[in-house]
Amino acid sequence: MLVLLKEKNLVSLEQEKNSNSQKDKNRSINILNSENLIKSGAHFGHPVSKWNPQFKKFILSIKNGVHIINMDMTIEYLDKALRELNKIVEGGGNILFVGTKSQAKDAIQSSADHCGMFYITERWLGGTLTNYSTIKKSIRRLKLLEKDSSSIYQNLTKKERGMLDREKLKLADLHRGIKDMRHLPSALFVVDAKHEKIAISESKCLGIPTFGIVDTNTDPNVIDFPIPANDDSIKTIKLILDYIADSLYNLSNAGKVDENNAALDANEGSSEEVAKNETKDDTTEKSSDSK
Repeated sequence: MLVLLKEKNLVSLEQEKNSNSQKDKNRSINILNSENLIKSGAHFGHPVSKWNPQFKKFILSIKNGVHIINMDMTIEYLDKALRELNKIVEGGGNILFVGTKSQAKDAIQSSADHCGMFYITERWLGGTLTNYSTIKKSIRRLKLLEKDSSSIYQNLTKKERGMLDREKLKLADLHRGIKDMRHLPSALFVVDAKHEKIAISESKCLGIPTFGIVDTNTDPNVIDFPIPANDDSIKTIKLILDYIADSLYNLSNAGKVDENNAALDANEGSSEEVAKNETKDDTTEKSSDSK
């Protein structure tokens, strides 16, 4: 019986492994190169009149009064940032993705969901990081409101119930991407460093490393790992975030595969041991019968 149970576990693990492999095959591989970046409009900066002089080293040329970003440097700095993000995730850390402007919201949420990280797409609440204990209280309040069986809903009038429902919706919008974040993030990734300056400032205060897409109108030095690119193009934002999310997903998935393989090896060893013991028992029984 024990052998059958072990075999079932082996089959289950193999099926999960095959299922994950199939998912990876079905997902199109996100290839990022200069050609794809240019197609997405990543090279277009802001008009010359709006540039930040600190961005100078990333500028290739000027065309029709607009700065053109050097895509070779974009790839170089993206790879540098991604290597560091991979190290953080490999060490068990988590990343908070932030993009509160309309062009970034969808890509931020889908990418964070894909790689199992946290995100904020609504307005940044002051103190989200520097006063995280208050944010945690607000999240606990949200979780309480989400439980219909909670005593908080007992003996309420229709008006009072409606007020709680509105509070729940408001808190859900603000916290849905960080509801399960139990502690401060290990890193912050933003789209548009100028737009998310408060989030960056709070991260700096706490010594949290910052990553992000930075355009020609921004000082890239405000970010620890800047990625020079058009931060107003939906296609560019999605291309870069998908590339990062795919890498982080594959990294965590590789860890799961290693765990599954270890479990398979352990189960195989256990099954062999059980089989040996049962064979030994059968031999003993036969010897006893012959006597």
